[in-house]
Amino acid sequence: MGNKGNFFYVTTPIYYVNDVPHIGHAYSTVSADILARFKRLSGFNVLFLTGTDEHGLKIEKEALSRGISPKELANNVHIKFKELFKSLDISFDRFIRTTDDDHIKTVQKVFSELLSKGDIYLSDYEGWYCTPCETFLTEKSLINGNCPECGRPVEKIKEKSYFLRLKKYEAKLLEYIDNNPDFIKPSFRKNEVVGFIKEGLNDLSVSRTSFKWGIPISEDNEHVIYVWFDALINYLTGAGYLNYQRDDKYNKDNENNFINYFGSLHHVIGKDILKFHTVYWPIMLLALELPLPKTVFAHGWWLMDGKKMSKSLGNVVNPVEVVDIYGEDPLRYYLMREVTFGLDGDFTLKNFTTRYNAELANDLGNLVSRLLAMVKKYRNGVVPVSSEINADLIDYALNLRDSLDKRYENFEFSKILEDVFFFINKVNKYINDSAPWKIDVNNETENKFLDSVLRSSIISIYYISYFIYPFMPGTSNKINFMLNVKLFSDGGQFLVPDDIFKEGFKILDETVMLFPRLNISGSKS
Repeated sequence: MGNKGNFFYVTTPIYYVNDVPHIGHAYSTVSADILARFKRLSGFNVLFLTGTDEHGLKIEKEALSRGISPKELANNVHIKFKELFKSLDISFDRFIRTTDDDHIKTVQKVFSELLSKGDIYLSDYEGWYCTPCETFLTEKSLINGNCPECGRPVEKIKEKSYFLRLKKYEAKLLEYIDNNPDFIKPSFRKNEVVGFIKEGLNDLSVSRTSFKWGIPISEDNEHVIYVWFDALINYLTGAGYLNYQRDDKYNKDNENNFINYFGSLHHVIGKDILKFHTVYWPIMLLALELPLPKTVFAHGWWLMDGKKMSKSLGNVVNPVEVVDIYGEDPLRYYLMREVTFGLDGDFTLKNFTTRYNAELANDLGNLVSRLLAMVKKYRNGVVPVSSEINADLIDYALNLRDSLDKRYENFEFSKILEDVFFFINKVNKYINDSAPWKIDVNNETENKFLDSVLRSSIISIYYISYFIYPFMPGTSNKINFMLNVKLFSDGGQFLVPDDIFKEGFKILDETVMLFPRLNISGSKS
């Protein structure tokens, strides 16, 4: 388990502040949080970055319509994201804003470096632009004259612009994709990206003069930097690129070394921004002679009744409201359990309630409460010592634990939870088959068997608290609290159970309800 000196850098997209947070924002951020928590628990030095994207024409127009400045709009809305992440127990190391001073300086540093190398150059731009998507579009990409992504009208613009050379790096990018099968996940997204590159890349406009709400170019303050170029650089800012020197090398003892973290970069994004993260962003890094991301994982969308959520359809799920009613862990669990990560999912209250009652309240919650009650009833709260541990349970737990690194590496969140709840049901069945309530404690043989059942089950519960911690940290903490074991969120590492539950070890008298049942309407009963 010890991995001191190993680094892991995980990011979400930075979220645009033109609207309030929705379930998609929660989905990206929870999944990244799960990875960060597992890696910390495994002894890695982790950097987990999330934040808000606050520049661009769309923000300028939205602020104008509200009668406030763009910075005031960003100040008002970014708080909503922080509130959401707090309610979901997100353990980010930094919440970055593209209006942060170090980010502005980092963007200008990157732009200047690429300009001096000739990988950015000044020319004329004439073409189509979608303001809602903040995206430049070619004539052939339009659908009935509208944006292919959002379906809204585009505008023709003509202006001086700085361009990033893309074609120069086509071959290198294709070579990287070919040699690094983990770069684009799920794997079925790879052909989409490769096909786009092989159609031929046009150099990308990376500045604007028609509005002012952006980071000015140091060498030419008539131009502000294109919002997507600005936004992608947040991943450099978060890792400390501003202070990076070209002769810096990997140093396992220096937790603040830029290259340590950046060389272990993993992005979690929505599928709609795949092109930006697997084409434009890696070309920027190739031009900067920096390591490319280890993985860009593009997850699917959450739908409602088979339709993409939108305010106009009135089918948007507000994650804050869900958390307020049901708690953060049930939502975190449902998002990761309901659908294979990478595919689209359908959010329904019926499915949410079914999983909550069947898996959280019945399978997990009842297991913990009745087992702890039996230890208190039959052994006065002391975890018995026994040499006869149920091998079937412990072998399953050890095999599951040994599979986790690969499962997390492949973003197999639903599969991990499926395996964990299979184990939970094995423990439930073991207790039911053993029927401790029928054991005659005055019979020496039966009493020893009771010791075995209780100890085997308590050790299994401890394993379960470890397995679920990245997904449901609050629930894991409650279980460990009742077990009288150090909480993983306090920096505790997984310990060999026999090193914890020694002779005389006593669980707490205090009991915490994990999951009150929901009635058919979804309210707690």
